[in-house]
Amino acid sequence: MSIRVEKEGPIWTIIHSRPEARNAMDPESAVALYDAFLKFDADDDAKVAVFWGEGGAFCAGWDLKHAASLSGAEALDPFDFPNDGEPIPKIANMAAMGPSRLELSKPVIAAVAGPAVAGGMELALWCDIRVMEETAFMGVYCRRWGIPLIDGGTVRLPRLVGEGRAMDLILTGRRVDAEEALKIGLCEYIVPEGDARAMAEALAYKIARFPQSCMLADRQSVRGQHGLSVQEALRQEWRGSKAEVTKGIEGAAKFTSGKGRGGDFDDV
Repeated sequence: MSIRVEKEGPIWTIIHSRPEARNAMDPESAVALYDAFLKFDADDDAKVAVFWGEGGAFCAGWDLKHAASLSGAEALDPFDFPNDGEPIPKIANMAAMGPSRLELSKPVIAAVAGPAVAGGMELALWCDIRVMEETAFMGVYCRRWGIPLIDGGTVRLPRLVGEGRAMDLILTGRRVDAEEALKIGLCEYIVPEGDARAMAEALAYKIARFPQSCMLADRQSVRGQHGLSVQEALRQEWRGSKAEVTKGIEGAAKFTSGKGRGGDFDDV
């Protein structure tokens, strides 16, 4: 099986392991990856997921050997959305790359080594935080073959880096190394080669220590505000978080007892 899950307390590390194909996504892997993230989201004990490609590659995109075997547009029928006006199911239908249409209720951190290109870049964009090794890179490499971005790339990339930079990357398909990715907001951390998984898991443990319902409410507000006016977004923020204020006031008593002084996050 090309997908496996390693669990350590509240942290799930979801591993894609097709190193012989640079972790390119074939149908079996896509289904297994989709199922793994659904199980993570449904498990009450799971708090944060790390998404890692084993063998020095995050994901080299859609498996082009598989793509070349397909016949016509009907090959993509399983990934179609409902017709306009019909409701989209709460659990989104699977995309070509697997989980990229899912809107999870919990955070996912991408641990990126080597290539995260084409559909692999789209999977990295789907995550909440990206940790890139200094030798890792991204790019819309499918530009070479006339294969469009169908796993959220044209939606999430401009939201992360702005429309102008997104257009540059999408239209040219050029390689983006880790240093540039950090500079333009395409990743949040750079680590030495070989350290992405460890860094991502360390971040996951830090996030898992916090009061979860408050953190998840803030995360949902950030995720849900796109397309809303400022006033609509403020109302949404308040509606989603007002129940957490009481808990926060109770938690503030820890500060009066001496915890967390001077911005200390270690003893909370």
